[in-house]
Amino acid sequence: MRYGIAQLAPSRFPYPRFALALLLGLAGGYIFSILKLPLPWMLGAMMFCTVAALTRAPVAAPAVIRPPMSAVIGVMLGSGFSPSVIAQIPQWLPTILGLVVFMVACGLTVVWYFRRIGGFDRTTAFFSGMPGGLVEMITYGEERGGDARVIALVHSARILMIVMTLPFAIQWIEGVSLNRAAGSVSMFDTPLVSEAWLVGCGLAGALLGHLLNLPAKTLLGPMLVSACVHLMGWSDFKPPFEIVNAAQLILGVAIGCRFAGTASRTVMRILALSVGSTVILLFWMTVFAVIVSRLSDFGVVTLALAYSPGGLAEMSLIAVALHAEVAFVAAHHIIRVFLVMISAPLAFRIANRLLGPEQRPARQPAE
Repeated sequence: MRYGIAQLAPSRFPYPRFALALLLGLAGGYIFSILKLPLPWMLGAMMFCTVAALTRAPVAAPAVIRPPMSAVIGVMLGSGFSPSVIAQIPQWLPTILGLVVFMVACGLTVVWYFRRIGGFDRTTAFFSGMPGGLVEMITYGEERGGDARVIALVHSARILMIVMTLPFAIQWIEGVSLNRAAGSVSMFDTPLVSEAWLVGCGLAGALLGHLLNLPAKTLLGPMLVSACVHLMGWSDFKPPFEIVNAAQLILGVAIGCRFAGTASRTVMRILALSVGSTVILLFWMTVFAVIVSRLSDFGVVTLALAYSPGGLAEMSLIAVALHAEVAFVAAHHIIRVFLVMISAPLAFRIANRLLGPEQRPARQPAE
């Protein structure tokens, strides 16, 4: 605690540069929100701060600001595990099994793609290729020596490309208009007890993560505590969208500022590689949606939304517009993120034991 507070001292914390980065992040998030782009406050802030960092503007976002924001995201993910959703899981066993195989297929092929075609080192390729959350894979990869800037850009490009292409494809195929649905909870409409649950889950989760020495402790710990609270029926609170947006904004700023000193040629190369990885993901999504639709009672479009490695909120909103199984789509995305968060560190450890240390340095993404 003392160490964290000491990092906020004016002599150690670059307040002017962080203030500029925060202003740019707010501008980016607002513009992305106006344009109705996916994950506006994270991706907008990340894009604006990335451009600023690449042009050597005086921006900075020290690591000390990230843990509280990660805790908010963890609590939000955990809040998706309600008793009503869990009660339906036995009926979804065929589609969940299909999701697990889909994740394995995506992971193996995309990791191979980044390793062999992209020339990434093993750690960076592994966590870049996981079909999981942006924040989670950045945290895991960085803890294990991967290039966090590359992982961040790859996953950001994945989310942006999938969420910005799939809705239009479905709209064209189904012939419907996809309008955003309101349903977010505002902090001005939530009781104080809900705010107390939010803070309590965040603090208890961070402590649990520290005691259990969990990977990404400030993210996974709060997620587990929040999931337990919701599954036990103690509360059905949801983090207010203002707080979630603020957390995404800060994380987007922090991610964007990582690119300070990175050559623009490197960024463009990684973006080009991300197009290829996204094509691979969409291919597997289509294959598994078609196959599983013949083994279950769900249609191809509903399964495509459930399997799509895009954003939970955006895919759920599309499901609402299509009158699809919203709980089904949301649950599969939550399960996907949860399984990746739990299994990725273990799979990486097993892979390292089987493959041994790298025999030669991989080509650098900047080459």
